[in-house]
Amino acid sequence: MKKNQQNLQKGLLPRHVQFIALAGMIGTGIFKGSSDTLHIAGPSVIFTYLIGGLILFIVMAALGEMALAHPNHNVQHLIHKAFGDRVSFIVGWLYWINWILVTVVELLAAGSFLQFWLPDTPLWLLSFICAIVIVGINLFQVKYYGELEFWFAGIKILALIAFILLGFSLLFGIIPSGLHHPISNYTNHGGFFPNGISGMFSAFLVVMFSYGGAELIGVAVTETKDSERVLPSIIKGAVWRVIIFYILPILIICGIMPWDKVTGADSPFVQVFGATGLPGAAHIMNFVLLTAVLSAANSGIYATSRTLFSMAQSGIAPKWLEKTSKNGTPITGIMMTSICIAAGVYLAYLTPGQVIGYLMTIPGFTVMLLWIGICAAQLKLRPLYQDQPHFKVKWFPFTTIFAVVSLGAIFIGFLLNPNNVIGSIVSISTLLILVVLSFFYGKKRIHTTNLSFNQNKESAI
Repeated sequence: MKKNQQNLQKGLLPRHVQFIALAGMIGTGIFKGSSDTLHIAGPSVIFTYLIGGLILFIVMAALGEMALAHPNHNVQHLIHKAFGDRVSFIVGWLYWINWILVTVVELLAAGSFLQFWLPDTPLWLLSFICAIVIVGINLFQVKYYGELEFWFAGIKILALIAFILLGFSLLFGIIPSGLHHPISNYTNHGGFFPNGISGMFSAFLVVMFSYGGAELIGVAVTETKDSERVLPSIIKGAVWRVIIFYILPILIICGIMPWDKVTGADSPFVQVFGATGLPGAAHIMNFVLLTAVLSAANSGIYATSRTLFSMAQSGIAPKWLEKTSKNGTPITGIMMTSICIAAGVYLAYLTPGQVIGYLMTIPGFTVMLLWIGICAAQLKLRPLYQDQPHFKVKWFPFTTIFAVVSLGAIFIGFLLNPNNVIGSIVSISTLLILVVLSFFYGKKRIHTTNLSFNQNKESAI
């Protein structure tokens, strides 16, 4: 095989990577998942997003530090360097499964947004059409993918800014509306903590799912020009913008309409504009939401295909997944991802009413495990740096340990929560299967290595 068919192209510019990370985090989690978090915690979910944002910042800083200390290493490479084949096998495949589920959720959400205009068309058919479009986009050169994702993400960021400006204008009466005493919605209907502190913490699973995608910066770093120079500013900018883009819209939604009136049928964003009576606003917002989730699905296919490619390079996935097209696209990884996404969309045919809710809980578990792996890798690798990076996590190791303990506590709490039985069973079963497979893989790898060594020895004789 030609050498250029074994390497990814460095076609992503800093602005592409910045918006790819934002695109991965701003999707179904905020536009549709916010209805779930509001139902669980009410207005107090704002604190859940703030605490989750603090953990997110620590994880991203740890990832950025390691990426600078070990140039051209993505997330999977770094975990492999820290813990070796077996842990890398488990985390790599877990991350791939996570993004498969996330991508399916985003495509199903896209289908549900299309049903706003096509209510009689089945969810599975609309989602399948969206999947074909997104897979086609990922077959182009990475620079074209990055440029398209830049504009995709730009649309939803501009829409969120417009929503924030318009929402606050409605809340403060700058724009006339039918709202009466909107601020009272924060304290009425059970108060700011309608389900208590426990309700606030119960929303963490969907919040973790929502923030998942930030680590895409660590996946895209191997295809980014001048990554050592621009990575710290990209990380800081992405984290703070996402926190703002989550918290301010939630504040607006809770102010304009009672939190207990938010339903899961439509996005809370569409509900808010529909309730204000502004002509055509709900249709415009629904179009923006459709663009947003397609953007997140686009990032998902990018993440899954690159994860398979890097695992094949590390030897913990079949070598045929390392094959790339002439333009440097990991073609076999995209095809394998597409097959799995098609299977996920088929679930919408079987259970169209519940599938999005079920699938949205599972990535929350896998994101927490991945983030724990990133922090643990930093704890392991920091003393081994040959060259000290100019960007480091402050107050190490206490900040990183805080993130690990917090994520571990959230993870255990949700395993013990009876409301998360299905997600817990699926997540733990998947983890156990990967652990078992890692032992079989380890034996196979040792056998292959010894066989290769013996053959080389006989050849030398």
